[in-house]
Amino acid sequence: MAEAVFTPVADHALLVQLGEEIGDALTARVQRLDRAINDAAPEGLLETVPAFVNLMVEFDPLLTDHAAMEQAVRALLDDGASDEVAGREREVLVCYDDDLAPDLEAVARATGLSPEAVIEAHLSAEYRVGMYGFAPGYAYLSGVAPALQLPRKPQALRDIPAGSVLIAGPQCLVTTLTMPTGWSIIGRSPTEILRRDLERPFLFDVGDRVRFTRIDRDRYDRLHKGDRT
Repeated sequence: MAEAVFTPVADHALLVQLGEEIGDALTARVQRLDRAINDAAPEGLLETVPAFVNLMVEFDPLLTDHAAMEQAVRALLDDGASDEVAGREREVLVCYDDDLAPDLEAVARATGLSPEAVIEAHLSAEYRVGMYGFAPGYAYLSGVAPALQLPRKPQALRDIPAGSVLIAGPQCLVTTLTMPTGWSIIGRSPTEILRRDLERPFLFDVGDRVRFTRIDRDRYDRLHKGDRT
């Protein structure tokens, strides 16, 4: 197990690096540390921002400093045990119709699977929220089936609609804004991930488990138009 590396960031934050290579065990360790820091609430703590291999700890520089926060965090480091943060299970609906899944056929050809087999592999996988980044509500999910793990496209495409379900390598995500992407687009979801809720602006918490559920086009269209029945 790699030794934690602490790096001061400006005058109000500390970056805690727990390893280098992305993997479920390391991400689980980051999430355990995140939970431990927030439970202990060291003096001056403002916020923690977990990622796949590291954790940003933000603090009030009028109440504490880098050295004191590092000492507090070091005391909370675990021994690398493999238990995971018990996140909630969240459901994300997805429609795989051709016009909503422009890369589904290409993914099928590249993997040697039929389009239906690609869909089944996507639905049957177990996903976990590893981190947020890049855009509001942009949750990176680990757990893409090995058979579907393809590299990004050589060039990103612009104006990809919000709700697009994307895969690249071992990760999956659902876009929340119209934006460019070089990931493969295999479906689209009407599920609201970015919400108008100041207390809980995102559907997911880091560590949550995500289950995709297939819906037909009629239900997608109703939900997309705001009919939640």
